[in-house]
Amino acid sequence: MHFAAIKPHDVANGPGVRVSLFVSGCTHHCKNCFNKEAWDFQYGTPFTEETMDDLITLLKRPYIDGLSLLGGEPFELENQQALEPFLERVKQECPDKSIWAYSGYLYDKQLLKQAEKEEVTKKMLSMIDVLVDGKFVEELKSPKLNFRGSSNQRIIMVPESLKANKVILHKKNNNVEERVKQYESKY
Repeated sequence: MHFAAIKPHDVANGPGVRVSLFVSGCTHHCKNCFNKEAWDFQYGTPFTEETMDDLITLLKRPYIDGLSLLGGEPFELENQQALEPFLERVKQECPDKSIWAYSGYLYDKQLLKQAEKEEVTKKMLSMIDVLVDGKFVEELKSPKLNFRGSSNQRIIMVPESLKANKVILHKKNNNVEERVKQYESKY
């Protein structure tokens, strides 16, 4: 796996001050994507043991609230192979830090189905606290949205959703279901 960037002090992609890892490789190709160069799986820098060590060091800072995974697409299978062992390390070495992930794939319609076939997907989902799902849709873009680029995207509480066997949205994101239905009917 390659990564496009690491932001050691990110306040835009989850609550508090976070370390954000922007992975390379994405097959969604959303119109007007803010990170188009990261569609290429070979873009940027190889993700190595040294990279993981550096990220763990950043995460251990007391003022850091957690890790955010963005892209590219963290849930491309090629990326999951590298991210899953890294997330295990984060959970072991930084258990008080939350993990957020951003994915163009829909949690209930795509990722859970993939998790039935791919153990790596199942493991990754089990370690993520919050998932922002859904492709970026230019026509639904709004700068007023917290932690999302377009209004079709959902902020999902993953442990609660796995336990309940249904999507549990973050409390501040409960009005998104209707927009998701509208988006799905159009596309």
